[in-house]
Amino acid sequence: MRDLAVHPETLSQELLAWYDVHARSLPWRVSPSARAAGQRPDPYRIWLSGGMLQQPPAAAEKEYFERFPRRWPKVSDLAAAEDADVMGEWAGLGYYARARNLLKCARVVAQDLGGEFPESYDGLIALPGIGPYTAAAIASIAFDLPEVVLDGNVERVMARMFDEHTPLPSAKPILKGYAASLTPAARPGDYAQAVMDLGATICSPKSPACGICPWRSPCLARSNGSAADLPKKTPKKAKPTRHGYAYIARSATGDWLLERRPDKGLLGGMLGWPGSEWAATPQETPPFVTNWQDLGAEVRHTFTHFHLILQVRIGQLPADYVPAPGQEILSRHAFRPSDLPTVMRKAFDLAHAEMR
Repeated sequence: MRDLAVHPETLSQELLAWYDVHARSLPWRVSPSARAAGQRPDPYRIWLSGGMLQQPPAAAEKEYFERFPRRWPKVSDLAAAEDADVMGEWAGLGYYARARNLLKCARVVAQDLGGEFPESYDGLIALPGIGPYTAAAIASIAFDLPEVVLDGNVERVMARMFDEHTPLPSAKPILKGYAASLTPAARPGDYAQAVMDLGATICSPKSPACGICPWRSPCLARSNGSAADLPKKTPKKAKPTRHGYAYIARSATGDWLLERRPDKGLLGGMLGWPGSEWAATPQETPPFVTNWQDLGAEVRHTFTHFHLILQVRIGQLPADYVPAPGQEILSRHAFRPSDLPTVMRKAFDLAHAEMR
Protein backbone atom coordinates (compact mmCIF):
# COMPACT_ATOMS: atom_id res chain seq x y z
CA MET A 1 0.00 0.00 0.00
CA ARG A 2 1.40 3.41 -0.98
CA ASP A 3 2.11 6.00 1.71
CA LEU A 4 1.35 9.69 1.43
CA ALA A 5 3.79 12.35 2.56
CA VAL A 6 1.22 13.83 4.97
CA HIS A 7 0.02 12.15 8.17
CA PRO A 8 -3.54 10.71 7.80
CA GLU A 9 -4.80 12.70 10.80
CA THR A 10 -3.66 15.93 9.17
CA LEU A 11 -5.39 14.99 5.94
CA SER A 12 -8.68 14.14 7.65
CA GLN A 13 -8.65 17.41 9.60
CA GLU A 14 -7.97 19.40 6.42
CA LEU A 15 -10.87 17.72 4.67
CA LEU A 16 -13.22 18.20 7.63
CA ALA A 17 -12.35 21.90 7.72
CA TRP A 18 -13.23 22.09 4.02
CA TYR A 19 -16.48 20.15 4.61
CA ASP A 20 -17.54 22.48 7.43
CA VAL A 21 -17.64 25.29 4.87
CA HIS A 22 -18.63 23.50 1.66
CA ALA A 23 -20.91 20.61 2.72
CA ARG A 24 -23.71 20.00 0.23
CA SER A 25 -27.28 20.41 1.42
CA LEU A 26 -28.99 17.03 0.97
CA PRO A 27 -32.48 16.08 2.19
CA TRP A 28 -31.20 13.25 4.43
CA ARG A 29 -28.16 15.11 5.78
CA VAL A 30 -27.61 16.90 9.09
CA SER A 31 -25.27 19.84 8.46
CA PRO A 32 -21.89 19.94 10.23
CA SER A 33 -23.01 22.87 12.41
CA ALA A 34 -26.27 21.15 13.40
CA ARG A 35 -24.42 17.95 14.16
CA ALA A 36 -21.91 19.86 16.31
CA ALA A 37 -24.89 21.31 18.19
CA GLY A 38 -26.10 17.81 19.03
CA GLN A 39 -28.59 16.98 16.26
CA ARG A 40 -28.31 13.32 15.26
CA PRO A 41 -28.97 12.09 11.73
CA ASP A 42 -32.05 9.90 11.34
CA PRO A 43 -30.91 6.33 10.50
CA TYR A 44 -34.23 5.76 8.72
CA ARG A 45 -33.49 8.57 6.25
CA ILE A 46 -29.88 7.45 5.81
CA TRP A 47 -31.13 3.91 5.12
CA LEU A 48 -33.64 5.20 2.56
CA SER A 49 -31.00 7.24 0.77
CA GLY A 50 -28.59 4.28 0.71
CA GLY A 51 -31.24 1.90 -0.60
CA MET A 52 -32.66 4.26 -3.20
CA LEU A 53 -29.74 6.34 -4.39
CA GLN A 54 -26.72 4.09 -4.72
CA GLN A 55 -25.28 6.32 -7.41
CA PRO A 56 -24.67 10.06 -7.08
CA PRO A 57 -28.28 11.36 -7.06
CA ALA A 58 -29.71 13.55 -9.77
CA ALA A 59 -32.43 16.09 -8.98
CA ALA A 60 -35.17 13.65 -10.04
CA GLU A 61 -33.80 10.96 -7.70
CA LYS A 62 -33.75 13.40 -4.79
CA GLU A 63 -37.42 14.05 -5.50
CA TYR A 64 -38.09 10.30 -5.21
CA PHE A 65 -36.29 10.25 -1.88
CA GLU A 66 -38.26 13.20 -0.52
CA ARG A 67 -41.58 11.55 -1.40
CA PHE A 68 -40.91 8.43 0.68
CA PRO A 69 -40.35 9.99 4.13
CA ARG A 70 -43.09 12.51 3.40
CA ARG A 71 -45.59 9.69 2.81
CA TRP A 72 -44.09 7.27 5.38
CA PRO A 73 -42.33 9.41 8.03
CA LYS A 74 -41.09 6.47 10.14
CA VAL A 75 -39.87 2.98 9.40
CA SER A 76 -42.99 1.60 11.11
CA ASP A 77 -45.16 3.58 8.67
CA LEU A 78 -43.33 2.08 5.71
CA ALA A 79 -43.55 -1.39 7.24
CA ALA A 80 -47.35 -1.06 7.44
CA ALA A 81 -47.72 0.13 3.84
CA GLU A 82 -49.31 -1.96 1.11
CA ASP A 83 -46.77 -3.54 -1.24
CA ALA A 84 -48.52 -2.10 -4.30
CA ASP A 85 -48.40 1.43 -2.86
CA VAL A 86 -44.67 1.22 -2.25
CA MET A 87 -43.95 -0.30 -5.66
CA GLY A 88 -46.08 2.40 -7.28
CA GLU A 89 -44.19 5.16 -5.45
CA TRP A 90 -40.91 3.55 -6.52
CA ALA A 91 -41.96 3.26 -10.20
CA GLY A 92 -39.49 4.92 -12.52
CA LEU A 93 -36.50 4.66 -10.20
CA GLY A 94 -35.40 1.25 -11.50
CA TYR A 95 -33.77 -1.64 -9.62
CA TYR A 96 -37.15 -2.84 -8.37
CA ALA A 97 -35.66 -5.59 -6.22
CA ARG A 98 -34.49 -2.77 -3.96
CA ALA A 99 -38.09 -1.71 -3.36
CA ARG A 100 -39.04 -5.24 -2.31
CA ASN A 101 -35.99 -5.44 -0.04
CA LEU A 102 -36.90 -2.05 1.40
CA LEU A 103 -40.23 -3.44 2.54
CA LYS A 104 -38.69 -6.62 3.92
CA CYS A 105 -36.13 -4.67 5.91
CA ALA A 106 -38.67 -2.14 7.21
CA ARG A 107 -40.87 -4.96 8.50
CA VAL A 108 -37.99 -6.69 10.28
CA VAL A 109 -36.93 -3.42 11.94
CA ALA A 110 -40.49 -2.52 12.89
CA GLN A 111 -41.64 -5.95 14.06
CA ASP A 112 -38.48 -7.55 15.46
CA LEU A 113 -36.33 -4.59 16.56
CA GLY A 114 -38.89 -2.21 18.01
CA GLY A 115 -38.54 0.24 15.14
CA GLU A 116 -34.86 0.94 15.88
CA PHE A 117 -31.99 0.26 13.49
CA PRO A 118 -29.00 -1.64 14.97
CA GLU A 119 -26.12 0.64 15.95
CA SER A 120 -23.39 -1.55 14.48
CA TYR A 121 -22.18 -2.57 11.03
CA ASP A 122 -22.67 -6.28 11.81
CA GLY A 123 -26.21 -5.72 13.04
CA LEU A 124 -27.09 -3.61 10.01
CA ILE A 125 -25.67 -5.90 7.35
CA ALA A 126 -27.68 -8.80 8.80
CA LEU A 127 -30.91 -7.06 7.79
CA PRO A 128 -32.66 -7.97 4.51
CA GLY A 129 -31.44 -6.00 1.52
CA ILE A 130 -28.70 -4.10 3.34
CA GLY A 131 -25.31 -4.58 1.73
CA PRO A 132 -21.84 -3.33 2.64
CA TYR A 133 -22.36 0.18 1.25
CA THR A 134 -25.63 0.89 3.05
CA ALA A 135 -24.52 -0.78 6.28
CA ALA A 136 -21.36 1.33 6.33
CA ALA A 137 -23.30 4.49 5.47
CA ILE A 138 -25.78 4.04 8.32
CA ALA A 139 -23.10 3.01 10.83
CA SER A 140 -20.85 5.91 9.88
CA ILE A 141 -23.26 8.75 9.15
CA ALA A 142 -26.05 7.95 11.61
CA PHE A 143 -24.00 6.47 14.47
CA ASP A 144 -20.59 8.09 13.88
CA LEU A 145 -18.67 4.83 13.67
CA PRO A 146 -15.37 4.64 11.70
CA GLU A 147 -16.72 2.52 8.85
CA VAL A 148 -15.62 3.01 5.24
CA VAL A 149 -18.40 4.16 2.91
CA LEU A 150 -17.16 3.17 -0.54
CA ASP A 151 -19.15 4.66 -3.41
CA GLY A 152 -18.01 5.79 -6.85
CA ASN A 153 -16.96 9.20 -5.56
CA VAL A 154 -14.80 7.72 -2.80
CA GLU A 155 -13.21 5.21 -5.19
CA ARG A 156 -12.26 8.01 -7.56
CA VAL A 157 -10.79 10.19 -4.79
CA MET A 158 -8.73 7.31 -3.38
CA ALA A 159 -7.49 6.15 -6.79
CA ARG A 160 -6.21 9.66 -7.48
CA MET A 161 -4.83 10.37 -4.00
CA PHE A 162 -2.72 7.20 -4.12
CA ASP A 163 -2.24 7.13 -7.92
CA GLU A 164 -3.67 3.61 -8.00
CA HIS A 165 -3.82 2.18 -11.55
CA THR A 166 -5.37 -1.24 -10.78
CA PRO A 167 -8.63 -1.21 -12.77
CA LEU A 168 -12.04 -1.43 -11.18
CA PRO A 169 -13.70 -3.62 -10.03
CA SER A 170 -10.49 -5.46 -9.04
CA ALA A 171 -9.26 -2.31 -7.30
CA LYS A 172 -12.18 -2.11 -4.85
CA PRO A 173 -10.46 -3.82 -1.88
CA ILE A 174 -7.30 -1.79 -2.51
CA LEU A 175 -9.23 1.48 -2.57
CA LYS A 176 -11.18 0.48 0.52
CA GLY A 177 -7.88 -0.09 2.30
CA TYR A 178 -6.70 3.38 1.33
CA ALA A 179 -9.97 4.90 2.51
CA ALA A 180 -9.76 3.05 5.83
CA SER A 181 -6.21 4.32 6.39
CA LEU A 182 -7.46 7.93 6.17
CA THR A 183 -10.65 7.54 8.24
CA PRO A 184 -10.29 9.42 11.54
CA ALA A 185 -11.53 8.33 14.96
CA ALA A 186 -13.10 11.77 15.48
CA ARG A 187 -16.13 12.76 13.37
CA PRO A 188 -15.99 9.71 11.07
CA GLY A 189 -19.56 10.32 9.92
CA ASP A 190 -18.84 13.85 8.74
CA TYR A 191 -15.55 12.65 7.25
CA ALA A 192 -17.29 9.93 5.19
CA GLN A 193 -19.66 12.52 3.77
CA ALA A 194 -16.78 14.93 3.17
CA VAL A 195 -14.96 12.43 0.93
CA MET A 196 -18.16 11.81 -1.04
CA ASP A 197 -18.72 15.55 -1.42
CA LEU A 198 -15.12 16.05 -2.55
CA GLY A 199 -15.62 13.47 -5.30
CA ALA A 200 -18.99 14.89 -6.31
CA THR A 201 -17.96 18.55 -6.52
CA ILE A 202 -14.18 18.85 -7.05
CA CYS A 203 -12.59 15.47 -7.81
CA SER A 204 -15.10 14.92 -10.62
CA PRO A 205 -14.80 12.22 -13.29
CA LYS A 206 -13.85 14.69 -16.01
CA SER A 207 -11.79 17.84 -15.59
CA PRO A 208 -11.17 17.62 -11.82
CA ALA A 209 -10.73 21.03 -10.22
CA CYS A 210 -7.37 20.23 -8.66
CA GLY A 211 -6.51 23.89 -8.11
CA ILE A 212 -9.14 24.31 -5.40
CA CYS A 213 -8.93 20.83 -3.87
CA PRO A 214 -8.04 20.73 -0.15
CA TRP A 215 -5.97 17.61 -0.86
CA ARG A 216 -4.15 18.91 -3.95
CA SER A 217 -0.65 18.95 -2.35
CA PRO A 218 -0.47 15.30 -1.19
CA CYS A 219 -2.42 13.90 -4.18
CA LEU A 220 -0.03 11.55 -6.00
CA ALA A 221 -2.03 11.48 -9.25
CA ARG A 222 -2.00 15.28 -9.45
CA SER A 223 1.78 15.26 -8.92
CA ASN A 224 2.23 12.56 -11.57
CA GLY A 225 -0.20 14.10 -14.06
CA SER A 226 -2.49 11.06 -14.13
CA ALA A 227 -5.55 12.37 -12.25
CA ALA A 228 -7.75 12.68 -15.34
CA ASP A 229 -7.07 9.01 -16.25
CA LEU A 230 -8.15 7.55 -12.91
CA PRO A 231 -9.76 5.41 -11.78
CA LYS A 232 -8.95 2.81 -14.39
CA LYS A 233 -11.83 0.51 -15.32
CA THR A 234 -11.97 -2.91 -16.92
CA PRO A 235 -13.77 -2.53 -20.29
CA LYS A 236 -17.38 -3.62 -20.14
CA LYS A 237 -18.79 -6.24 -22.47
CA ALA A 238 -21.20 -4.97 -25.09
CA LYS A 239 -24.83 -5.30 -24.02
CA PRO A 240 -27.03 -7.61 -26.08
CA THR A 241 -30.34 -6.40 -27.51
CA ARG A 242 -33.60 -8.20 -26.81
CA HIS A 243 -36.98 -7.69 -28.44
CA GLY A 244 -40.56 -8.07 -27.27
CA TYR A 245 -44.21 -7.11 -27.70
CA ALA A 246 -46.42 -5.08 -25.37
CA TYR A 247 -50.22 -5.27 -25.66
CA ILE A 248 -52.15 -2.25 -24.41
CA ALA A 249 -55.88 -2.83 -24.20
CA ARG A 250 -58.59 -0.44 -23.01
CA SER A 251 -62.33 -1.03 -22.74
CA ALA A 252 -65.04 1.20 -24.13
CA THR A 253 -65.58 2.58 -20.61
CA GLY A 254 -61.90 3.40 -20.09
CA ASP A 255 -60.72 0.36 -18.11
CA TRP A 256 -57.15 -0.88 -18.67
CA LEU A 257 -55.81 -4.43 -18.77
CA LEU A 258 -52.53 -4.83 -16.87
CA GLU A 259 -50.53 -7.65 -15.40
CA ARG A 260 -48.39 -7.81 -12.29
CA ARG A 261 -44.99 -9.31 -12.92
CA PRO A 262 -43.77 -12.15 -10.65
CA ASP A 263 -42.01 -11.02 -7.47
CA LYS A 264 -38.73 -12.54 -8.60
CA GLY A 265 -37.03 -11.35 -11.75
CA LEU A 266 -36.81 -8.13 -13.71
CA LEU A 267 -39.44 -5.52 -12.73
CA GLY A 268 -40.57 -7.99 -10.06
CA GLY A 269 -43.86 -7.10 -8.41
CA MET A 270 -44.53 -4.16 -10.75
CA LEU A 271 -47.62 -3.53 -12.85
CA GLY A 272 -47.11 -3.56 -16.60
CA TRP A 273 -48.71 -4.44 -19.89
CA PRO A 274 -49.29 -8.03 -20.97
CA GLY A 275 -46.61 -9.03 -23.39
CA SER A 276 -44.30 -11.57 -24.90
CA GLU A 277 -41.02 -12.86 -23.59
CA TRP A 278 -38.01 -10.62 -24.14
CA ALA A 279 -35.66 -12.50 -26.43
CA ALA A 280 -33.68 -12.26 -29.66
CA THR A 281 -36.68 -13.47 -31.70
CA PRO A 282 -39.83 -13.41 -29.52
CA GLN A 283 -43.18 -14.83 -30.57
CA GLU A 284 -46.32 -12.70 -30.48
CA THR A 285 -48.51 -13.76 -27.53
CA PRO A 286 -51.53 -11.42 -27.33
CA PRO A 287 -53.68 -11.82 -24.19
CA PHE A 288 -56.85 -12.28 -26.25
CA VAL A 289 -57.94 -12.39 -29.88
CA THR A 290 -58.86 -9.06 -31.42
CA ASN A 291 -57.76 -6.77 -34.21
CA TRP A 292 -54.52 -5.60 -32.60
CA GLN A 293 -53.21 -2.40 -34.17
CA ASP A 294 -49.49 -2.07 -34.81
CA LEU A 295 -48.48 1.49 -33.96
CA GLY A 296 -45.52 1.30 -36.30
CA ALA A 297 -43.27 2.64 -33.58
CA GLU A 298 -41.12 1.06 -30.92
CA VAL A 299 -40.07 1.61 -27.33
CA ARG A 300 -36.36 1.51 -26.57
CA HIS A 301 -35.09 1.04 -23.04
CA THR A 302 -31.79 0.01 -21.48
CA PHE A 303 -31.52 -2.22 -18.43
CA THR A 304 -28.33 -3.03 -16.56
CA HIS A 305 -27.46 -6.06 -18.68
CA PHE A 306 -29.26 -5.56 -22.00
CA HIS A 307 -31.05 -3.17 -24.36
CA LEU A 308 -34.76 -3.77 -25.02
CA ILE A 309 -36.86 -2.90 -28.07
CA LEU A 310 -40.63 -3.30 -27.66
CA GLN A 311 -43.21 -3.32 -30.43
CA VAL A 312 -46.46 -1.85 -29.10
CA ARG A 313 -49.88 -3.19 -30.07
CA ILE A 314 -53.18 -1.58 -29.03
CA GLY A 315 -56.65 -3.08 -28.96
CA GLN A 316 -60.08 -2.81 -27.35
CA LEU A 317 -60.70 -4.80 -24.19
CA PRO A 318 -63.96 -6.80 -24.42
CA ALA A 319 -66.56 -5.83 -21.82
CA ASP A 320 -66.87 -9.46 -20.67
CA TYR A 321 -63.15 -10.24 -20.54
CA VAL A 322 -62.13 -12.35 -17.55
CA PRO A 323 -58.56 -11.57 -16.42
CA ALA A 324 -56.10 -14.45 -16.55
CA PRO A 325 -54.00 -15.24 -13.46
CA GLY A 326 -51.67 -12.33 -12.75
CA GLN A 327 -53.76 -9.90 -14.81
CA GLU A 328 -55.78 -6.99 -13.40
CA ILE A 329 -58.39 -4.67 -14.88
CA LEU A 330 -58.08 -1.17 -13.50
CA SER A 331 -60.76 1.47 -13.94
CA ARG A 332 -59.77 4.75 -15.51
CA HIS A 333 -60.05 6.31 -12.05
CA ALA A 334 -57.73 3.77 -10.38
CA PHE A 335 -55.13 3.61 -13.13
CA ARG A 336 -52.11 5.89 -12.65
CA PRO A 337 -49.44 5.88 -15.37
CA SER A 338 -46.96 7.07 -12.74
CA ASP A 339 -47.25 3.65 -11.03
CA LEU A 340 -45.73 1.97 -14.09
CA PRO A 341 -42.01 1.25 -14.40
CA THR A 342 -40.27 3.46 -16.93
CA VAL A 343 -40.30 1.04 -19.87
CA MET A 344 -44.04 0.42 -19.43
CA ARG A 345 -44.71 4.13 -19.10
CA LYS A 346 -42.86 4.71 -22.36
CA ALA A 347 -45.18 2.20 -24.03
CA PHE A 348 -48.20 3.94 -22.50
CA ASP A 349 -47.05 7.35 -23.72
CA LEU A 350 -46.64 5.94 -27.20
CA ALA A 351 -50.07 4.33 -27.24
CA HIS A 352 -52.11 6.90 -25.35
CA ALA A 353 -52.21 9.43 -28.17
CA GLU A 354 -53.74 6.77 -30.45
CA MET A 355 -56.30 5.60 -27.87
CA ARG A 356 -57.83 8.89 -26.80
